[in-house]
Amino acid sequence: MADSDALAPRQDEENDPQFEPVIKLTEQVETKTHEENEEVLFKMRAKLFRFVSDSSEWKERGTGDVRLLQHKETKKVRLVMRRDKTLKVCANHAISADIKLQPNIGSDRSWVYKVTADYSETPPTAETLAIRFANAENAGQFKQEFEKARLINTGLSSSAEEVEVKKEETDETTTEPAASEVKEDAPAAEEPKTEEATEEAEAAE
Repeated sequence: MADSDALAPRQDEENDPQFEPVIKLTEQVETKTHEENEEVLFKMRAKLFRFVSDSSEWKERGTGDVRLLQHKETKKVRLVMRRDKTLKVCANHAISADIKLQPNIGSDRSWVYKVTADYSETPPTAETLAIRFANAENAGQFKQEFEKARLINTGLSSSAEEVEVKKEETDETTTEPAASEVKEDAPAAEEPKTEEATEEAEAAE
């Protein structure tokens, strides 16, 4: 009696077929975080909130490691925070001289501050942020390192302004001639007297 199951494997066929991949991935794609030229000065786990003015409420922006990164060449320091698991950026801004950490009312483990340009979203936006830590000790350590970074950036800005002022003064000095270099026009040389002019002058005497 013939086998009624047409899909049953035959004895001369292998039961473990091998399939070749259509595309072979031989190279790994390198993902850049734009942090390759920066050094981590500080790192601590925290939770970030942003204030929504339309509804007058705080909304959670993410939980993860907040880091202070210093560029190896420019020495500027910025704050970067990424969410757990997804590693999506939830805070990315420079630590400028005008940023002030203010204690959050009713909490000794969180700080509130304002930034004029946060680059975690496109385009960058002005934000009021609150960052909360596990305890008051961690919050105090963050403030200490944050203030150090702020002083570093303030010093770099002051040095850059001094260099710019000196450059402008140098340019002005170069373009304007010194007083000692300004010379009056020399008097015209007297024309040589001819013999006729000499005789006329003697006759006049």
